Amino acid sequence: MRDYDEATSFLGEWGPFQLTIFFLLSASIIPNGFTGLSAVFLAATPEHRCRVPDNANLSLAWRNVSIPWEEKDGALVQSRCWRYKLDTLRNYSDVGLLPGLHINVSDLEKEKCLDGWEYDKDIYHSTVITEWDLICDNDWKGPLTTSLFFLGVLIGSFVSGQMSDRIIPESPRWLLSQGRITEAEDIIRKAAKKNGITAPEIIFSVSELQDVKDQSHKPYTFLDLIKTTNIRIVTFLSILLWMIISVGYFGLSLNTPNLHGDPYLNCFLSAIIEVPAYVIAWVLLRSFSRRYSTSSTLFLGGVVLLLIQLVPQELNILSIVLVMLGKFGITAAFSMVYVYTAELYPTVVRNMGIGASSMASRLGSILSPYFVYLGAYDRHLPFVLMGSLTVLVGIFSLFLPETNGMPLPDTIEEMLRVKGFKYKRGIPVSKKQNGNMKVLSNTAL
Repeated sequence: MRDYDEATSFLGEWGPFQLTIFFLLSASIIPNGFTGLSAVFLAATPEHRCRVPDNANLSLAWRNVSIPWEEKDGALVQSRCWRYKLDTLRNYSDVGLLPGLHINVSDLEKEKCLDGWEYDKDIYHSTVITEWDLICDNDWKGPLTTSLFFLGVLIGSFVSGQMSDRIIPESPRWLLSQGRITEAEDIIRKAAKKNGITAPEIIFSVSELQDVKDQSHKPYTFLDLIKTTNIRIVTFLSILLWMIISVGYFGLSLNTPNLHGDPYLNCFLSAIIEVPAYVIAWVLLRSFSRRYSTSSTLFLGGVVLLLIQLVPQELNILSIVLVMLGKFGITAAFSMVYVYTAELYPTVVRNMGIGASSMASRLGSILSPYFVYLGAYDRHLPFVLMGSLTVLVGIFSLFLPETNGMPLPDTIEEMLRVKGFKYKRGIPVSKKQNGNMKVLSNTAL
């Protein structure tokens, strides 16, 4: 059978039909931005300290020193989870003793925040954290709320994925691979009509249709993604690639309120940096190697995240610049991996391959809040972990075969071979068809 692109070349590369599909798919992404990253503000943790009740009967001097000081990231700050024992402070206050003058406050016994907390409302009036006091001993529940949201996204994708197949037409290429020839031709003819083009009377010849029928009798399942060594390696690397990229993307996005400065400005910068990232990704996809483009952007993102730990604390602006540069690289890689993965898998299992990779991405987003949570122990730790994993997966991506300029595979046998860092063409495969020897793609297994 002729190459699908050759058979449908009369449609043109860009017309009203392609434009409509593009905007319908793009429009479906817009609400995701509002909901997917709403946790940046809805689950933010404002500054807080133990509440000292008004009826504690403490003098003003003792009330002012009721919260101990502790070191955090090299600076002294008031404790978020401890206070000096109020009964002891009350006794000293009753006898007229003054802190500092007669008593070394730091030697006093401490207790937890038995009367709740006071939250700074300069930035956030109310969040999930303040509503349910998800701090101190319960601080692990904060990232859990965000993880549960992304878990809901994963579960909902099984339903919304089916619904989306209804607001978009099915891929004619995939319909052909399933032997649903009439449906494929109907969509192609409707596309030609919308583009103002007269479709040829015969799109696929009788012999081509018979060839499709001969190849489409086999049902495909997710097990076919690990059936052969070649596709198994592609599946493993794709899943790893999507998961780590998702961890980095959502980890950096969710961590913006923890950066120095105004959280709203930081969130705006984190969003606006994606615009040039998508433009660069588009340029790289049009003109350069898929494999090296993906790897280089991942290296860029990972290396700058690792460099953050070397920046002195007083150079906060430089840290923010590096974070945004890391977000730039990971976002560019994230946008390219959609195209790259689609080109790696053959038509017969392409939807399943992208579906498995997308599921891995959802798992990465579920894990990402806990990478941010590690910043409570060391502000550099999330960047070190995300940077290291991003560099590692950038190396792994070099093992994937190159797809730029290659015809899209329709069958598993036509997939590009995984040959490590240097791609080598496969051995041509011959097949007898209608009494003639037909040479298949020289990229076949």
